[in-house]
Amino acid sequence: MAASIRPRKRTASRCVPETDRCTHVFEIAGYSLLKGLGAGECVRSATFTVGGHDWCVQYCPDGETGEEYKDYISIYLELVSQQHGEVRAACSFRLINQATGLSEDEDEDVEVMAEPNMYRGEQTSWGCGKFKKKSWLPASPYLRNDRLLIECNVTVVMGTTTVSSKCDIQVPPSDLADHLGRLLETKQGQDVTFKVGGQVFHAHRILYGPMEDSRTQSITVEEIQPAVFELLLQFIYTDSLPDVDDLDVDDAGEFIKHLLVAADRYCMDRMKLICVSILSKRLDAENVVNILALADQYHCGSLKDACIEFMLSSSSIDDVIASKGYVDLKRASPAATVEIWEKAAKSRRI
Repeated sequence: MAASIRPRKRTASRCVPETDRCTHVFEIAGYSLLKGLGAGECVRSATFTVGGHDWCVQYCPDGETGEEYKDYISIYLELVSQQHGEVRAACSFRLINQATGLSEDEDEDVEVMAEPNMYRGEQTSWGCGKFKKKSWLPASPYLRNDRLLIECNVTVVMGTTTVSSKCDIQVPPSDLADHLGRLLETKQGQDVTFKVGGQVFHAHRILYGPMEDSRTQSITVEEIQPAVFELLLQFIYTDSLPDVDDLDVDDAGEFIKHLLVAADRYCMDRMKLICVSILSKRLDAENVVNILALADQYHCGSLKDACIEFMLSSSSIDDVIASKGYVDLKRASPAATVEIWEKAAKSRRI
């Protein structure tokens, strides 16, 4: 007797940077009085603490030293406390519109340092030598009553944490042979039609036996999109789904959600689990709450665990909690919300 082959186990983990963030607003009162301070000369903000280190904002009204900087104001983030050795931090600078109270939009030409820099030794400041042209400021909405507001966003990288993950959902082996076997036993051609949203699909009668009387030749299917039903039929015949990137739809993630609902409706467990696996790999801060609500509604335990674990290990947890989707989840499914915070308390992550 041949030895049985045990399925290969797969595990996964996620490395999550541990960060501390802060936004500091530096007010330059008497903007015109600081002109002529000299190239490379700066005024400093009060110190503020991020990631256990003290920082300040440097403002150079006449720009950095060097001919290329003479027409600009320069802005830098300076590490004030150096007793802890080197520090990795990222920073961005924006001006605040004093009429609206809003900072410059993301899509404007704003100096942003997206990647962290190393603050150590003699290199204790990083920033923008050509932050804004001095000639541009007077007519802008950012300089009012001889006053300038500079917003500095700081992210200090404090380390990394590696956590185990349940997001790699295992899909059972294909049972295509069972599907094909049943079709071969019928020895019939396509003898039934499905009417879905104005479209007609042809299939074999045996595929829908439990759904309607076996003598029915035409079935109208409600509350399902034609494209979803077409893919559902394709799965019944082939036991597979096309690659998500090959789907001819506007929003692949939303389409997979509808496919999961259809799979649940017709008790197609393997197809449902494939949808669960796809969604668990497409989680982000914007969709995780809605996918969690879907998982809770259709009893997808592994997908719910993946969503909760993503939320607790995400650096965007504050954005997730502030989202409208989270507010709706608390109202529609308080039990799911309680589960999130119970797991948070156990992991001591937030």
